[in-house]
Amino acid sequence: MFGISFSELLLVGLVALLVLGPERLPGAARTAGLWVGRLKRSFNAIKQEVEREIGADEIRRQLHNEHILSLEQEARKILNPTQQQPTPVEPVAEPGTQAPATAPEAPASPAAAAAPAPAEPVAPVAPAPHDSTLPPRAP
Repeated sequence: MFGISFSELLLVGLVALLVLGPERLPGAARTAGLWVGRLKRSFNAIKQEVEREIGADEIRRQLHNEHILSLEQEARKILNPTQQQPTPVEPVAEPGTQAPATAPEAPASPAAAAAPAPAEPVAPVAPAPHDSTLPPRAP
């Protein structure tokens, strides 16, 4: 908790044994343990009261839900890469040379020119986040 190592605890115990003596050391350790327990309990009670006042639980839930939604969106992007088509990159000519001329490709037949482009696949519709048919999410 405070970054105290075993050797430091051993040193404190030896000093306490020398100062208090073997007769009073167990009672002092017991009293110190009771005080530490009381401090922990009061600190935790104050912490819970402050969290309840500011609504930290609700904020945590909101952040968790936003994180889950962003993960779902990333998964959809990965699973449906056809939605985002990369734009072709033009070749760049080096300085001092001419850029290669690119002629647009003519269609093989007039019928191919008149045919519409194939439709992109439609992504499946995700259920609403508060769909009652789904099991509840853990916070």
